Amino acid sequence: MSDERKTGEIRMLPGVAGVCIFMILMVTLNAYGALQGVYGSGGAKYGVLGICSLLGLGILGLLRLRKWGWALVSAGCLLLSVGDFYFFEKVHAMFFLVRALFSLVFFLYLVRAEVRVRLR
Repeated sequence: MSDERKTGEIRMLPGVAGVCIFMILMVTLNAYGALQGVYGSGGAKYGVLGICSLLGLGILGLLRLRKWGWALVSAGCLLLSVGDFYFFEKVHAMFFLVRALFSLVFFLYLVRAEVRVRLR
């Protein structure tokens, strides 16, 4: 029997911490870009800031191994991946394709049963 089952303690997987670090970086970059006007001055700016706020809250929840945090970060990874695939299709910049693939891999990691079992 593993030590986790004996003590009743649930530990975070290292991959979850890595996903959270990546998502913190993405939230910071997108929020900074929205504040600098990269996404325009209209509703897109406030939409990106709203999504970044929700994703930041989800990261805190995931670090505490909460199911609602997992749901927000999973949705954020998928949304970021879809957005980056869209931008890649429009501007053909390889940066967006690489970032989209990273986000997609992290989403696929988060939906694994081993990750979901450890959530409260």
